[in-house]
Amino acid sequence: MTDIRFNVQPGGCLQGSIRVPGDKSISHRSIMLGSLAEGTTQVTGFLQGDDCLATLNAFRSMGVEIEGPENGNVIIHGVGLHGLKAPQGELYMGNSGTSIRLMSGLMAGQSFVVKMTGDRSLSKRPMKRVTTPLQQMGAEISTEEGGTPPLSISAGRKLQGIHYDLPVASAQVKSCVLLAGLYAEGETSVTEPAPTRDHTERMLRGFGYDVITDGSTMKLQGGGKLIAANIDVPSDISSAAFFMVGASIAEGSDLTLQHVGINPTRTGVIDILRLMGANIELSNEREIGGEPVADIRIRSATLKGIKIPEALVPLAIDEFPVLFVAASFAEGETVLTGAEELRVKESDRIQVMADGLINCGVNAKPTPGGIIIQGGGFKGGEVESHDDHRIAMAFTMAGLCASQMITVNNCANVDTSFPDFVGLAASVGVRVTEA
Repeated sequence: MTDIRFNVQPGGCLQGSIRVPGDKSISHRSIMLGSLAEGTTQVTGFLQGDDCLATLNAFRSMGVEIEGPENGNVIIHGVGLHGLKAPQGELYMGNSGTSIRLMSGLMAGQSFVVKMTGDRSLSKRPMKRVTTPLQQMGAEISTEEGGTPPLSISAGRKLQGIHYDLPVASAQVKSCVLLAGLYAEGETSVTEPAPTRDHTERMLRGFGYDVITDGSTMKLQGGGKLIAANIDVPSDISSAAFFMVGASIAEGSDLTLQHVGINPTRTGVIDILRLMGANIELSNEREIGGEPVADIRIRSATLKGIKIPEALVPLAIDEFPVLFVAASFAEGETVLTGAEELRVKESDRIQVMADGLINCGVNAKPTPGGIIIQGGGFKGGEVESHDDHRIAMAFTMAGLCASQMITVNNCANVDTSFPDFVGLAASVGVRVTEA
């Protein structure tokens, strides 16, 4: 992957009305469930980023006929739950933790051997959290010595439904277990310690599969079938978050983000920004394909530092890099606790963000499960993204209000979740160029 660098000149404000790319979580799941459904599924608004394309290519290599993607349109000719064929080689998941963790659940129920690999970053990410429950269900699945990919899954193991208490709140682990439950005998249920995104449950119901939610427990019976459905993927709130923060901190901003998914398990970023004093309005609220969407208008505001409520942490887990930027421009101190999960993302997001902020003259102190940031005093300078798309985009937005230019290194991975980020950001007023 060639190195790409973002250069951001200070100044500018965000104005206009844009639609950011489709939701990554929903795009992944549309390919997985569409491939395993009976009939033809049409997807619009599909995110054509590297991560979602890794999922799409994996199903193609297992014999599923998929047309597109073209301008976000995909047509999937489903083969049913038992119609996949053995791939010719390994399934390469690139940088996508969602792909490898969710698919490990689906692959545990297949009649052929599967080996899943990833890039350098994915090859360091923890997989025991999915292999442990899958082994309890009867899957034969192995990792490298440290519990990292590649993942090798043996063929034709009979899976049994289990009840699994999630040790940490994780939508990926919950989804993995429920998806394996499609192939298991009897009931599979998962209880989560805090709410996490529920796209898997919603989409399974959209494909005609009965999933019962009882408080913090989700249950389904094995042996059913998925029926093809059409899916209109809303814009990704995680991608919208960069623009919400940019418009909040840059004086004179007035920006509308269209058709954004506002699933209640994902709106922590809106709640946290509002607690900090952000001016955010939702309009045109509606439901499309079982997912709530709205248009979001953000106008610049004076932000204040807060102690972030731990209950909101799982609802904003992917948005913290850019929320740290908001905290850097807020008045006073912002404290985050209970976010240990951030240390095992595409990068150690607590340490990498802290290093970058300190480099730019911000008083930031990482803690084991969070960070303490004193607002004010963002100078600028050179920061390392460590090949993490969300770090790269967060520092790009910081450039709006820095006192000198920001250069962000290693930005090629932005394409994993946000193709043409620089073009869209520049079109609404960010003074960013790619080098």
